[in-house]
Amino acid sequence: MEDIHNDDVIGRARVKDTPELEAYYKELEGLGAGALWTVANDIEPWEPRSSSVPMLWEYDNLRELVLKSSELVTPEQAGRRVVYLVNDKRKDVSAAVGWLYTGIQVTRPGESTSAHRHKASALRFIMEGEGGYTVVDGNKVTFEVNDFVITPNSAWHEHGVAENGKTCIWQDGLDIPLVNALEANDYAVFDGKQPLTAPANYLPLTYSGAGLVPQDANWDKPYSPLFKYAWKDVYPALLEAAKVNEGSPYDGIIMQYSNPLTGGHVMQTMGASIQLLRAGEHTKAHKHTGSFVYQCAKGKGYSIINGKRFDWKERDIFCVPSWAWHEHVNLSETEDACLFSFNDLPVIEKLGLYQEKEYPENNGHQVL
Repeated sequence: MEDIHNDDVIGRARVKDTPELEAYYKELEGLGAGALWTVANDIEPWEPRSSSVPMLWEYDNLRELVLKSSELVTPEQAGRRVVYLVNDKRKDVSAAVGWLYTGIQVTRPGESTSAHRHKASALRFIMEGEGGYTVVDGNKVTFEVNDFVITPNSAWHEHGVAENGKTCIWQDGLDIPLVNALEANDYAVFDGKQPLTAPANYLPLTYSGAGLVPQDANWDKPYSPLFKYAWKDVYPALLEAAKVNEGSPYDGIIMQYSNPLTGGHVMQTMGASIQLLRAGEHTKAHKHTGSFVYQCAKGKGYSIINGKRFDWKERDIFCVPSWAWHEHVNLSETEDACLFSFNDLPVIEKLGLYQEKEYPENNGHQVL
């Protein structure tokens, strides 16, 4: 059956206020109640509606201020030395888009943070530096630029940079706003340093990125044991896939970071993807439920989000709100471009809330 989107049809609230009704509403309000028909058209929209707006944060404008924070406060003083990115319409919950938080963290050589844990899930995408590492539930993982690292909820974790390393900067992504909205978040600090329970990089070396799983695997956690997804493995995989696949008309060659034991999302509440746009590629526009935070990992281009152009280059971060039209363009005619993104799709999908729609006009491209 065809959907009818018209506020004049039967089934939508069309009550006109009268003095008698206004007195009735006040009487209800005094009892902590209200008449549904006064809010129904707002809380039950014809289509999904986001309170976030598309935004882009240019790394060149932020980098010096991120580095300056390392001169002003120590990791111990700050707990986590992070410059967070906030959506103009989500400042009340410190969200970058929807119910997702993101920020840029800096750690100098020889520095480390206190081990802590929280119910919010976290992830990292490495932007700069050498010699960085994280310790998650006693498992030490080293990382390099463009590596993707996960920190599942309630896992003890700490970060640092080796004495002989170089200052590291990475993007933090968390679902803090979502877990706070559910009134389920918490925070705890570990007493002392975590004891290491395995050799460095034990998990990413054991659960390889080659699709091989140890025969005696006994992993019983609800998240991926592959705590690090190395760029040296991910980028070649994108190039190989591009040789034999046309890719998505909306996202180019796109691959989901996944749990090697299940093929599902890396964590229970947040997922992540990496996509490659071929030289000169201009994808078609679509929209879907689910909020997305992007970072350009390679190349330069722009995205059109709800009819507005956002130009990006390496390390720039931008967001696409839920149910916003969006398409991507690689500006180079000779080089590919890559976009990393993280999202709340695990929650959207588990709750049966995912829907998608392609742009119906202009051969699938928005008008600026």
